[in-house]
Amino acid sequence: MQKRPPRIGFVSLGCPKALVDSERIVTNLRAEGYLISSTYQGADLVIVNTCGFIDAAVEESLEAISEALEKNGRVIVTGCLGGKKVQDGTNFIFNKFPKLLGVTGPDETEAVLALVHEHLPRPHEPYGSLVPGNGLRLTPKHYAYLKISEGCNHHCTYCIIPQLRGPLVSRRIGDILREAENLVKGGVKELIVIAQDTAAYGIDRRYGLDFIGGRPARTDIKTLFRELGNLGIWVRPMYVYPYPSVDELIPLMNEGKLLPYLDVPFQHASERILRAMKRPGSERNMERINAWRALCPDITIRSTFIVGFPGETEEDFEILLDFLREARLNRVGCFPYSAVDGAIANGLEGSVPEEVKLERRERFMQVQAEVSRQLLEAKIGSVQTVLVDEASDEDGIATARSTSDAPEIDGLVFIEGSPKVQPGDFVKVRITDSSDYDLFAEVVE
Repeated sequence: MQKRPPRIGFVSLGCPKALVDSERIVTNLRAEGYLISSTYQGADLVIVNTCGFIDAAVEESLEAISEALEKNGRVIVTGCLGGKKVQDGTNFIFNKFPKLLGVTGPDETEAVLALVHEHLPRPHEPYGSLVPGNGLRLTPKHYAYLKISEGCNHHCTYCIIPQLRGPLVSRRIGDILREAENLVKGGVKELIVIAQDTAAYGIDRRYGLDFIGGRPARTDIKTLFRELGNLGIWVRPMYVYPYPSVDELIPLMNEGKLLPYLDVPFQHASERILRAMKRPGSERNMERINAWRALCPDITIRSTFIVGFPGETEEDFEILLDFLREARLNRVGCFPYSAVDGAIANGLEGSVPEEVKLERRERFMQVQAEVSRQLLEAKIGSVQTVLVDEASDEDGIATARSTSDAPEIDGLVFIEGSPKVQPGDFVKVRITDSSDYDLFAEVVE
Protein backbone atom coordinates (compact mmCIF):
# COMPACT_ATOMS: atom_id res chain seq x y z
CA MET A 1 0.00 0.00 0.00
CA GLN A 2 1.32 3.43 -0.94
CA LYS A 3 2.11 5.60 2.07
CA ARG A 4 0.10 8.83 2.18
CA PRO A 5 2.04 12.08 1.78
CA PRO A 6 2.87 13.91 5.02
CA ARG A 7 0.40 16.64 5.92
CA ILE A 8 1.12 19.97 7.59
CA GLY A 9 -1.34 22.32 9.25
CA PHE A 10 -0.71 26.05 8.99
CA VAL A 11 -1.89 28.98 11.10
CA SER A 12 -0.95 32.42 9.74
CA LEU A 13 -1.40 35.47 11.97
CA GLY A 14 -0.46 39.14 11.67
CA CYS A 15 -0.02 41.62 8.85
CA PRO A 16 0.25 41.12 5.06
CA LYS A 17 4.04 41.01 5.39
CA ALA A 18 3.70 37.92 7.60
CA LEU A 19 1.18 36.50 5.12
CA VAL A 20 3.80 36.70 2.37
CA ASP A 21 6.22 34.76 4.60
CA SER A 22 3.50 32.12 5.09
CA GLU A 23 2.93 31.87 1.33
CA ARG A 24 6.65 31.29 0.72
CA ILE A 25 6.78 28.52 3.32
CA VAL A 26 3.64 26.83 1.98
CA THR A 27 4.92 27.07 -1.61
CA ASN A 28 8.21 25.38 -0.66
CA LEU A 29 6.43 22.67 1.31
CA ARG A 30 4.10 21.84 -1.58
CA ALA A 31 7.04 21.79 -4.00
CA GLU A 32 8.63 19.15 -1.78
CA GLY A 33 5.50 17.01 -1.83
CA TYR A 34 3.95 17.89 1.52
CA LEU A 35 0.19 18.37 1.66
CA ILE A 36 -1.47 21.19 3.61
CA SER A 37 -4.10 20.08 6.10
CA SER A 38 -7.13 22.20 6.97
CA THR A 39 -7.52 20.58 10.40
CA TYR A 40 -5.31 19.94 13.41
CA GLN A 41 -6.41 16.31 13.50
CA GLY A 42 -5.45 15.67 9.90
CA ALA A 43 -1.95 17.18 10.23
CA ASP A 44 1.28 15.36 11.09
CA LEU A 45 2.59 18.64 12.49
CA VAL A 46 1.45 22.27 12.65
CA ILE A 47 3.29 25.51 11.84
CA VAL A 48 2.13 28.70 13.56
CA ASN A 49 3.32 31.98 12.01
CA THR A 50 3.04 34.52 14.83
CA CYS A 51 2.70 38.28 15.26
CA GLY A 52 4.30 40.21 18.12
CA PHE A 53 3.61 43.85 17.27
CA ILE A 54 1.21 44.77 20.09
CA ASP A 55 0.02 43.03 23.25
CA ALA A 56 -3.27 41.94 21.66
CA ALA A 57 -1.36 40.29 18.79
CA VAL A 58 1.00 38.58 21.25
CA GLU A 59 -1.97 37.21 23.18
CA GLU A 60 -3.60 35.95 19.98
CA SER A 61 -0.36 34.23 18.96
CA LEU A 62 0.08 32.59 22.36
CA GLU A 63 -3.51 31.33 22.26
CA ALA A 64 -2.95 29.90 18.76
CA ILE A 65 0.22 28.09 19.86
CA SER A 66 -1.52 26.70 22.94
CA GLU A 67 -4.46 25.48 20.85
CA ALA A 68 -2.18 23.83 18.28
CA LEU A 69 -0.26 22.04 21.04
CA GLU A 70 -3.47 20.88 22.66
CA LYS A 71 -5.13 19.64 19.47
CA ASN A 72 -2.10 18.31 17.63
CA GLY A 73 0.97 18.31 19.90
CA ARG A 74 3.65 18.60 17.20
CA VAL A 75 4.14 22.32 16.61
CA ILE A 76 6.74 24.59 15.00
CA VAL A 77 6.54 28.34 15.65
CA THR A 78 7.86 31.05 13.35
CA GLY A 79 7.31 34.78 12.77
CA CYS A 80 7.85 37.97 14.73
CA LEU A 81 7.05 36.56 18.15
CA GLY A 82 9.28 33.56 17.45
CA GLY A 83 12.28 35.88 17.30
CA LYS A 84 11.59 37.57 20.61
CA LYS A 85 14.17 37.20 23.39
CA VAL A 86 13.81 37.85 27.11
CA GLN A 87 16.38 39.67 29.29
CA ASP A 88 18.60 36.63 29.83
CA GLY A 89 18.84 36.08 26.07
CA THR A 90 16.66 32.99 25.94
CA ASN A 91 13.73 32.59 23.57
CA PHE A 92 10.42 34.03 24.80
CA ILE A 93 8.29 31.36 23.10
CA PHE A 94 10.43 28.38 24.09
CA ASN A 95 10.29 29.51 27.71
CA LYS A 96 6.50 29.41 27.59
CA PHE A 97 6.14 26.27 25.48
CA PRO A 98 9.14 23.96 26.00
CA LYS A 99 7.40 21.09 24.18
CA LEU A 100 7.56 22.84 20.80
CA LEU A 101 9.45 21.06 18.02
CA GLY A 102 11.27 24.30 17.19
CA VAL A 103 11.08 28.08 16.97
CA THR A 104 12.37 30.51 14.32
CA GLY A 105 12.10 34.25 13.77
CA PRO A 106 10.46 36.14 10.88
CA ASP A 107 11.52 35.75 7.26
CA GLU A 108 13.36 32.49 8.00
CA THR A 109 11.85 30.15 5.42
CA GLU A 110 14.92 27.92 5.20
CA ALA A 111 15.07 27.48 8.98
CA VAL A 112 11.38 26.49 9.05
CA LEU A 113 11.91 23.98 6.26
CA ALA A 114 14.91 22.51 8.08
CA LEU A 115 12.77 21.96 11.19
CA VAL A 116 10.06 20.32 9.10
CA HIS A 117 12.62 18.02 7.44
CA GLU A 118 13.98 17.09 10.87
CA HIS A 119 10.63 16.13 12.37
CA LEU A 120 8.71 15.08 9.25
CA PRO A 121 11.07 13.91 6.49
CA ARG A 122 10.12 15.12 3.04
CA PRO A 123 8.72 12.56 0.62
CA HIS A 124 11.05 13.41 -2.28
CA GLU A 125 13.36 16.06 -3.69
CA PRO A 126 11.76 19.36 -4.75
CA TYR A 127 10.06 19.54 -8.15
CA GLY A 128 9.00 22.99 -9.22
CA SER A 129 6.23 21.54 -11.42
CA LEU A 130 4.29 20.59 -8.30
CA VAL A 131 3.37 24.23 -7.72
CA PRO A 132 2.25 26.98 -10.12
CA GLY A 133 4.86 29.42 -11.37
CA ASN A 134 3.46 32.17 -9.16
CA GLY A 135 3.68 29.98 -6.05
CA LEU A 136 0.90 29.09 -3.64
CA ARG A 137 -0.94 32.02 -2.12
CA LEU A 138 -3.30 32.53 0.78
CA THR A 139 -5.14 35.43 -0.88
CA PRO A 140 -7.83 35.22 -3.59
CA LYS A 141 -6.52 34.50 -7.07
CA HIS A 142 -7.02 38.03 -8.40
CA TYR A 143 -4.84 40.00 -5.96
CA ALA A 144 -1.52 39.41 -4.22
CA TYR A 145 0.85 41.08 -1.78
CA LEU A 146 4.32 41.81 -3.14
CA LYS A 147 6.92 42.30 -0.41
CA ILE A 148 9.86 44.41 -1.63
CA SER A 149 11.99 44.57 1.52
CA GLU A 150 12.33 43.24 5.04
CA GLY A 151 13.12 45.02 8.29
CA CYS A 152 13.26 48.71 9.19
CA ASN A 153 15.98 51.26 10.00
CA HIS A 154 13.81 53.45 12.23
CA HIS A 155 13.43 53.39 15.99
CA CYS A 156 9.90 54.61 16.66
CA THR A 157 9.48 54.50 20.42
CA TYR A 158 6.23 52.48 20.37
CA CYS A 159 7.50 49.81 17.96
CA ILE A 160 9.76 46.76 18.28
CA ILE A 161 9.68 45.68 14.62
CA PRO A 162 13.42 46.47 14.12
CA GLN A 163 14.18 44.21 17.09
CA LEU A 164 12.06 41.43 15.61
CA ARG A 165 12.80 41.75 11.89
CA GLY A 166 16.13 43.55 11.86
CA PRO A 167 17.34 46.49 9.74
CA LEU A 168 16.16 47.29 6.22
CA VAL A 169 17.11 44.70 3.60
CA SER A 170 15.81 45.54 0.12
CA ARG A 171 15.20 42.78 -2.39
CA ARG A 172 16.89 42.94 -5.78
CA ILE A 173 14.67 44.82 -8.20
CA GLY A 174 15.11 42.13 -10.84
CA ASP A 175 13.87 39.44 -8.44
CA ILE A 176 10.84 41.55 -7.53
CA LEU A 177 9.90 42.07 -11.17
CA ARG A 178 10.24 38.36 -11.97
CA GLU A 179 7.94 37.51 -9.07
CA ALA A 180 5.46 40.17 -10.19
CA GLU A 181 5.46 38.89 -13.76
CA ASN A 182 4.78 35.34 -12.55
CA LEU A 183 1.91 36.57 -10.41
CA VAL A 184 0.35 38.37 -13.38
CA LYS A 185 0.74 35.24 -15.52
CA GLY A 186 -1.09 33.36 -12.76
CA GLY A 187 -4.12 35.64 -13.00
CA VAL A 188 -3.36 38.42 -10.51
CA LYS A 189 -5.12 41.69 -11.38
CA GLU A 190 -3.86 43.78 -8.45
CA LEU A 191 -0.45 43.90 -6.79
CA ILE A 192 -0.36 45.38 -3.29
CA VAL A 193 3.23 46.49 -2.66
CA ILE A 194 4.27 46.14 0.98
CA ALA A 195 7.28 46.52 3.28
CA GLN A 196 7.91 47.85 6.75
CA ASP A 197 8.89 51.11 5.06
CA THR A 198 8.11 51.00 1.34
CA ALA A 199 9.49 54.46 0.57
CA ALA A 200 12.90 53.47 1.97
CA TYR A 201 13.33 50.79 -0.70
CA GLY A 202 16.89 50.73 -2.03
CA ILE A 203 18.53 52.89 0.64
CA ASP A 204 20.52 49.95 2.00
CA ARG A 205 21.71 49.17 -1.55
CA ARG A 206 22.63 52.84 -2.10
CA TYR A 207 20.21 52.82 -5.03
CA GLY A 208 22.74 50.78 -6.98
CA LEU A 209 22.20 49.23 -10.39
CA ASP A 210 20.58 45.84 -10.87
CA PHE A 211 19.20 44.21 -14.02
CA ILE A 212 15.65 43.64 -15.24
CA GLY A 213 15.61 41.24 -18.18
CA GLY A 214 19.18 42.23 -19.04
CA ARG A 215 18.47 45.97 -18.75
CA PRO A 216 20.24 48.02 -16.06
CA ALA A 217 17.89 49.60 -13.52
CA ARG A 218 18.34 51.69 -10.38
CA THR A 219 17.17 50.17 -7.10
CA ASP A 220 14.71 52.86 -6.02
CA ILE A 221 10.95 53.20 -5.59
CA LYS A 222 10.36 55.32 -8.69
CA THR A 223 12.06 52.79 -10.96
CA LEU A 224 10.36 49.89 -9.22
CA PHE A 225 6.85 51.33 -9.49
CA ARG A 226 7.40 52.46 -13.09
CA GLU A 227 8.39 48.90 -14.04
CA LEU A 228 5.48 47.38 -12.11
CA GLY A 229 3.17 49.88 -13.83
CA ASN A 230 4.16 48.44 -17.21
CA LEU A 231 2.51 45.12 -16.30
CA GLY A 232 -0.95 46.50 -17.11
CA ILE A 233 -2.64 45.77 -13.77
CA TRP A 234 -3.53 47.69 -10.63
CA VAL A 235 -0.48 48.49 -8.51
CA ARG A 236 -1.22 49.78 -5.00
CA PRO A 237 1.56 51.21 -2.75
CA MET A 238 1.19 50.57 0.99
CA TYR A 239 3.18 51.60 4.10
CA VAL A 240 4.72 54.66 2.42
CA TYR A 241 6.44 57.00 4.88
CA PRO A 242 6.01 60.69 3.90
CA TYR A 243 9.50 61.33 2.55
CA PRO A 244 10.08 63.98 -0.17
CA SER A 245 10.96 61.12 -2.57
CA VAL A 246 7.30 60.06 -2.54
CA ASP A 247 6.56 63.14 -4.67
CA GLU A 248 8.18 61.27 -7.58
CA LEU A 249 5.42 58.65 -7.50
CA ILE A 250 2.61 61.11 -8.21
CA PRO A 251 3.38 61.53 -11.96
CA LEU A 252 3.15 57.73 -12.31
CA MET A 253 -0.39 57.95 -10.94
CA ASN A 254 -1.32 60.56 -13.53
CA GLU A 255 0.12 58.29 -16.24
CA GLY A 256 -2.06 55.39 -15.05
CA LYS A 257 0.93 53.23 -14.11
CA LEU A 258 0.16 53.39 -10.39
CA LEU A 259 -3.17 53.58 -8.61
CA PRO A 260 -3.86 57.10 -7.29
CA TYR A 261 -3.57 55.79 -3.73
CA LEU A 262 -1.08 56.34 -0.94
CA ASP A 263 -1.08 54.58 2.42
CA VAL A 264 0.91 56.95 4.65
CA PRO A 265 1.12 56.16 8.40
CA PHE A 266 1.13 59.70 9.84
CA GLN A 267 0.35 58.40 13.40
CA HIS A 268 -0.26 61.86 14.89
CA ALA A 269 -0.29 65.59 14.16
CA SER A 270 1.07 67.14 17.37
CA GLU A 271 4.75 67.95 16.85
CA ARG A 272 5.43 67.22 20.52
CA ILE A 273 3.93 63.74 20.30
CA LEU A 274 5.60 63.01 16.95
CA ARG A 275 8.98 63.86 18.52
CA ALA A 276 8.20 61.55 21.45
CA MET A 277 7.29 58.84 18.94
CA LYS A 278 10.52 59.54 16.97
CA ARG A 279 8.56 59.39 13.75
CA PRO A 280 10.66 59.87 10.57
CA GLY A 281 9.54 62.16 7.76
CA SER A 282 6.81 63.80 9.85
CA GLU A 283 7.64 67.43 9.03
CA ARG A 284 5.22 69.51 6.92
CA ASN A 285 2.69 66.70 6.45
CA MET A 286 -0.17 69.04 5.54
CA GLU A 287 2.06 70.77 3.01
CA ARG A 288 2.88 67.42 1.38
CA ILE A 289 -0.77 66.36 1.28
CA ASN A 290 -1.72 69.60 -0.49
CA ALA A 291 1.14 69.17 -2.96
CA TRP A 292 0.11 65.59 -3.79
CA ARG A 293 -3.48 66.68 -4.37
CA ALA A 294 -2.39 69.59 -6.54
CA LEU A 295 -0.51 67.15 -8.79
CA CYS A 296 -3.15 64.39 -8.67
CA PRO A 297 -6.61 65.68 -7.63
CA ASP A 298 -8.12 62.17 -7.60
CA ILE A 299 -5.55 60.74 -5.18
CA THR A 300 -6.83 58.68 -2.24
CA ILE A 301 -4.81 59.08 0.96
CA ARG A 302 -5.18 56.51 3.71
CA SER A 303 -3.45 56.69 7.08
CA THR A 304 -3.31 55.30 10.59
CA PHE A 305 -3.11 57.15 13.89
CA ILE A 306 -2.43 56.37 17.55
CA VAL A 307 -4.37 58.09 20.32
CA GLY A 308 -3.51 57.98 24.01
CA PHE A 309 0.26 57.86 23.49
CA PRO A 310 2.14 58.54 26.78
CA GLY A 311 2.11 62.26 27.47
CA GLU A 312 -0.72 63.03 25.04
CA THR A 313 -2.73 65.91 26.48
CA GLU A 314 -6.19 67.08 25.50
CA GLU A 315 -4.47 69.91 23.60
CA ASP A 316 -2.37 67.39 21.63
CA PHE A 317 -5.51 65.43 20.83
CA GLU A 318 -7.36 68.54 19.66
CA ILE A 319 -4.42 69.29 17.34
CA LEU A 320 -4.92 65.81 15.89
CA LEU A 321 -8.65 66.39 15.38
CA ASP A 322 -7.97 69.74 13.69
CA PHE A 323 -5.50 68.02 11.36
CA LEU A 324 -8.10 65.38 10.54
CA ARG A 325 -10.67 68.04 9.64
CA GLU A 326 -8.17 69.96 7.50
CA ALA A 327 -6.50 66.99 5.80
CA ARG A 328 -9.81 65.28 4.91
CA LEU A 329 -8.13 61.94 4.44
CA ASN A 330 -10.14 59.38 2.49
CA ARG A 331 -9.44 56.30 4.58
CA VAL A 332 -8.29 56.28 8.21
CA GLY A 333 -7.60 53.77 10.95
CA CYS A 334 -7.19 54.68 14.63
CA PHE A 335 -5.73 52.62 17.45
CA PRO A 336 -5.57 53.30 21.18
CA TYR A 337 -1.94 53.20 22.30
CA SER A 338 -0.96 49.73 23.48
CA ALA A 339 2.23 49.11 25.42
CA VAL A 340 4.51 46.58 23.72
CA ASP A 341 7.02 44.66 25.78
CA GLY A 342 10.46 46.03 24.93
CA ALA A 343 9.28 49.35 23.44
CA ILE A 344 10.98 52.57 24.59
CA ALA A 345 7.61 54.32 24.98
CA ASN A 346 6.82 52.10 27.96
CA GLY A 347 9.19 54.22 30.06
CA LEU A 348 7.78 57.60 29.02
CA GLU A 349 5.91 59.70 31.56
CA GLY A 350 2.26 60.66 31.32
CA SER A 351 0.46 57.35 30.93
CA VAL A 352 -3.06 57.95 29.60
CA PRO A 353 -5.88 56.05 31.36
CA GLU A 354 -7.48 53.31 29.29
CA GLU A 355 -10.93 54.88 29.43
CA VAL A 356 -9.49 58.17 28.09
CA LYS A 357 -7.80 56.33 25.20
CA LEU A 358 -11.08 54.69 24.22
CA GLU A 359 -13.03 57.93 24.57
CA ARG A 360 -10.52 59.75 22.34
CA ARG A 361 -10.66 57.00 19.74
CA GLU A 362 -14.46 57.28 19.65
CA ARG A 363 -14.27 61.06 19.18
CA PHE A 364 -11.60 60.63 16.52
CA MET A 365 -13.72 58.17 14.54
CA GLN A 366 -16.79 60.42 14.80
CA VAL A 367 -14.85 63.21 13.10
CA GLN A 368 -13.48 60.86 10.45
CA ALA A 369 -16.90 59.29 9.79
CA GLU A 370 -18.27 62.72 8.91
CA VAL A 371 -15.29 63.45 6.62
CA SER A 372 -15.65 60.07 4.92
CA ARG A 373 -19.41 60.49 4.52
CA GLN A 374 -18.95 63.82 2.73
CA LEU A 375 -16.19 62.52 0.46
CA LEU A 376 -18.21 59.47 -0.57
CA GLU A 377 -21.42 61.46 -1.13
CA ALA A 378 -19.47 63.52 -3.67
CA LYS A 379 -18.92 60.35 -5.71
CA ILE A 380 -22.63 59.68 -6.26
CA GLY A 381 -23.36 59.81 -9.99
CA SER A 382 -19.76 59.20 -11.04
CA VAL A 383 -18.68 56.27 -13.22
CA GLN A 384 -15.79 54.22 -11.86
CA THR A 385 -13.90 51.05 -12.65
CA VAL A 386 -14.02 48.53 -9.82
CA LEU A 387 -12.44 45.13 -9.20
CA VAL A 388 -14.87 42.40 -8.18
CA ASP A 389 -13.98 40.43 -5.04
CA GLU A 390 -17.13 38.32 -4.61
CA ALA A 391 -19.79 37.22 -7.10
CA SER A 392 -23.45 38.05 -6.53
CA ASP A 393 -25.03 36.66 -3.37
CA GLU A 394 -28.60 35.39 -3.02
CA ASP A 395 -29.81 39.01 -3.01
CA GLY A 396 -28.09 39.74 -6.32
CA ILE A 397 -25.39 41.95 -4.78
CA ALA A 398 -21.74 41.56 -5.81
CA THR A 399 -18.87 42.93 -3.73
CA ALA A 400 -16.10 44.97 -5.33
CA ARG A 401 -13.45 47.59 -4.59
CA SER A 402 -12.61 50.87 -6.27
CA THR A 403 -9.11 52.26 -6.78
CA SER A 404 -9.60 53.91 -3.37
CA ASP A 405 -9.98 50.64 -1.51
CA ALA A 406 -7.29 48.20 -0.39
CA PRO A 407 -8.63 44.74 0.55
CA GLU A 408 -9.77 44.09 4.12
CA ILE A 409 -8.92 47.55 5.49
CA ASP A 410 -10.84 50.05 3.34
CA GLY A 411 -14.39 50.37 2.10
CA LEU A 412 -16.36 48.30 -0.40
CA VAL A 413 -18.48 48.90 -3.48
CA PHE A 414 -21.72 46.87 -3.50
CA ILE A 415 -22.97 46.29 -7.05
CA GLU A 416 -26.72 45.85 -7.07
CA GLY A 417 -29.09 44.40 -9.67
CA SER A 418 -27.87 40.78 -9.99
CA PRO A 419 -24.89 41.53 -12.24
CA LYS A 420 -23.19 38.55 -13.87
CA VAL A 421 -19.71 39.32 -12.61
CA GLN A 422 -17.01 37.09 -11.18
CA PRO A 423 -14.07 37.67 -8.80
CA GLY A 424 -11.23 39.28 -10.70
CA ASP A 425 -13.45 41.07 -13.22
CA PHE A 426 -12.91 44.76 -13.88
CA VAL A 427 -16.35 46.37 -14.19
CA LYS A 428 -17.55 49.89 -14.96
CA VAL A 429 -20.21 51.03 -12.51
CA ARG A 430 -22.19 54.14 -11.72
CA ILE A 431 -22.27 55.12 -8.04
CA THR A 432 -25.89 55.37 -6.86
CA ASP A 433 -25.58 55.81 -3.09
CA SER A 434 -23.13 55.89 -0.18
CA SER A 435 -22.81 55.28 3.56
CA ASP A 436 -20.12 56.36 6.00
CA TYR A 437 -17.48 54.11 4.45
CA ASP A 438 -19.00 52.15 1.54
CA LEU A 439 -20.48 52.82 -1.90
CA PHE A 440 -23.44 51.32 -3.78
CA ALA A 441 -23.47 51.03 -7.54
CA GLU A 442 -25.00 49.56 -10.69
CA VAL A 443 -23.25 48.21 -13.76
CA VAL A 444 -22.94 50.62 -16.67
CA GLU A 445 -24.26 48.85 -19.76
